[in-house]
Amino acid sequence: MTPLAIGALGLAALCALIFLQVPIAFAMIVVGVVGFALQTGWTPALTILASDPTTLLSNVDLATVPLFLVMGTFASAAGFSADIYNAAAAFLGHRRGGLGYATIGGCAVFGAVCGSSTATAATFTKAALPEMLKRGYAPSFATGTIAAGGTLKSLIPPSIVMILYCIVAQTFIFDLFVAALVPALLAIAFNMLAVAVAVHLNPALAPVGAAVTWPERMLALKRAAPVVVLMATVFIGLYSGVFTVNEAASVAAVLSLIFAFARGRLNRAVLWSGLKDTASSTAMIYMILIGASVFTYFITAARVPDALIKLIGSMQVPPLAVIFTMLVAYLLLGAIFDEIAAMLITLPFALPVVTNLGYDPIWWGIINVIVIELGMIIPPVGIIVFILHGLAPDIPMRTIYRGVTPFIIADLLLLALLAVFPVIVLWLPAALK
Repeated sequence: MTPLAIGALGLAALCALIFLQVPIAFAMIVVGVVGFALQTGWTPALTILASDPTTLLSNVDLATVPLFLVMGTFASAAGFSADIYNAAAAFLGHRRGGLGYATIGGCAVFGAVCGSSTATAATFTKAALPEMLKRGYAPSFATGTIAAGGTLKSLIPPSIVMILYCIVAQTFIFDLFVAALVPALLAIAFNMLAVAVAVHLNPALAPVGAAVTWPERMLALKRAAPVVVLMATVFIGLYSGVFTVNEAASVAAVLSLIFAFARGRLNRAVLWSGLKDTASSTAMIYMILIGASVFTYFITAARVPDALIKLIGSMQVPPLAVIFTMLVAYLLLGAIFDEIAAMLITLPFALPVVTNLGYDPIWWGIINVIVIELGMIIPPVGIIVFILHGLAPDIPMRTIYRGVTPFIIADLLLLALLAVFPVIVLWLPAALK
């Protein structure tokens, strides 16, 4: 049997198990172990099942995952999201679409101190949606803006998605964080532009509100000061070289805990709930990583990446055409699978092809993150859209999808720009070396 046939059978078996409601982590482990055993024998396969999780869990980079999740839990408990949004709304709310700009900016800032895109979207649904609807904003525009703002978290360091990519792709987390800075700023700018174009074409989406007095603006800014302190400490410490990524995660977790306690928002119930949610999320992420690692052994042993590289090389097609074909496949895959799982499942196939075409793994990591962002809001399976509908059941799903359409277009334009011009991603890491 050819390597490509083995790989196709492995993927088919994996999809079958997932559609049978087997958790993705266990499905990858089963397919990986059985596939590897059929090629090399059961003893080596079971040895990998025993040794690989130990090797993976001993990776110190994995410690950043629960630490950043803890930071996000305590930041939410401290009420940072409302403070950020109120400060932004105080300065921008009197402009047409001002609360849309405030939501995008607030989500971006809160995303830097929160470990989850879904948590960011859920938090801002509670903080921003009632205010926007009260001021006469169209439900489609309000929910679309919140959904788009929630996806920004994936591209703003520290990002759990980036950490997972680096662990699987065996690249440095700090390098990917640095590379993400320019694309993150571009993503914010493109989403702001989408707001501007939407309200220009249809002013009824966002009525102009009353201006807030300067004393009220200063008060809102003062309340948001702890968020600025937390962000500045983490970012300056991390990018100046004072902190490693692990140390930055530790400092961020401790600072967010201190702020939550100082504000009187941290009682025993909140602390226990936060730690329990963090432990549950961490266990899920670790299991998916273990499954992806075992599945990678099977794919590598079958020499599937080598066969793919030879196949693509024989086609004599431009590298950019291959990249765009892969991106279309990722977007279609994101309509079926969870986006992070789709990335981890396909990385053993995709990354060797991308690097063989001459592209940098750091650049591909950023491209993967943007595709994941899109998958969170693109129909028919947009996890953030489902969360918004769950928190605001009176707003139909089709209304939310109509609202995110301008932001999907903005993200697609950004994706195309970075795919055609990889230097936009890579120049800053190169300049800092």
